[in-house]
Amino acid sequence: MNQFQDILLQEGKLLPVMEEFYSLQGEGFNTGQAAYFIRVGGCDVGCTWCDVKESWNANDFPPVSTDRIVEHAASYPAKAIVVTGGEPLLYNMDYLCSELHKNGIRIFLETSGSQPLSGEWDWICISPKKDAPPLDEVIRQANELKVIIHDHTDFQWGEENTRLVSASCILYLQPEWSRHETMMPEIIRYIEMNPKWRISLQSHKYMHIP
Repeated sequence: MNQFQDILLQEGKLLPVMEEFYSLQGEGFNTGQAAYFIRVGGCDVGCTWCDVKESWNANDFPPVSTDRIVEHAASYPAKAIVVTGGEPLLYNMDYLCSELHKNGIRIFLETSGSQPLSGEWDWICISPKKDAPPLDEVIRQANELKVIIHDHTDFQWGEENTRLVSASCILYLQPEWSRHETMMPEIIRYIEMNPKWRISLQSHKYMHIP
């Protein structure tokens, strides 16, 4: 990457995008809503059960123009965009959010919360990871806390994070896909006893859509 590209990347005018696509949100509070998705390459966590491991290495994805991303997003009927990864907050999101809002597009962030927050978001979903816990100043702004349940220790991890979010934050437990048949009954029982939680399913996988 040359010096000029590096400057544009720091300003958020270039982003290492792995993929862009139009689909339905499959998880959490906004399940079922149409949105344009941008998946940014690069991750600082690297969960062993991650189902998009190919997104981890940002060097695999040459930076593309943020203006072009905005143009693509604005061309679709649903004026909503989901920014996911990888970990989007590894990059400066100020410019992307500013330009999307100028086009009347609502912006939804999916993050682990491990990096400082940049950009102005309409909805923040934090999925906290044990190996890189969310920053206090980020998790306090979460609209949605989505805890992935891979084994029984994750229930306690979820409870620890509920102490950090605001009172209005919506709480979700989501079975890790490779163990969803095993953990689903456990999650159901846990929510029955702890009704502050809701269940989130990866409905896009059941529907066989991106």
